[in-house]
Amino acid sequence: MIATICRKAHFNAAHRLYNPNWSQDKNIEVFGKCNSPFYHGHNFDLEVRIRGEVNQETGFVMDLAVLGKLIKTEIEERFDHKNLNEDCPEFEGIQPSTENFVKIIYDLLKPNLEKNQLLHITLHETQKNSAEYGDW
Repeated sequence: MIATICRKAHFNAAHRLYNPNWSQDKNIEVFGKCNSPFYHGHNFDLEVRIRGEVNQETGFVMDLAVLGKLIKTEIEERFDHKNLNEDCPEFEGIQPSTENFVKIIYDLLKPNLEKNQLLHITLHETQKNSAEYGDW
């Protein structure tokens, strides 16, 4: 039997969307208030979904407590209350957009899963804006 589990998490981080190859006017035109040189923050909501075969002995796709610890150590402790531009080497040379952030989270979590488990990440930047990335 195939099933999907979901674990949610929450963390806060700041960033600035800025392209150093562009003029200040173009950065403001494209990124608006997200281009503030003083950065701005978000209360990110994360949803991690894993799809796979249900283990007949445990009834689990994956132990949700184990997944919770993985999210805490790999994502929350790494990014919570951080400036993505300044504090996080994962974003060096990469625009800290939500689209890039969701891929970085995927890349951090995927190596910790079984080969036959699929991973899908949804990252909510605001109540209205989110990005998704994953195996399905």
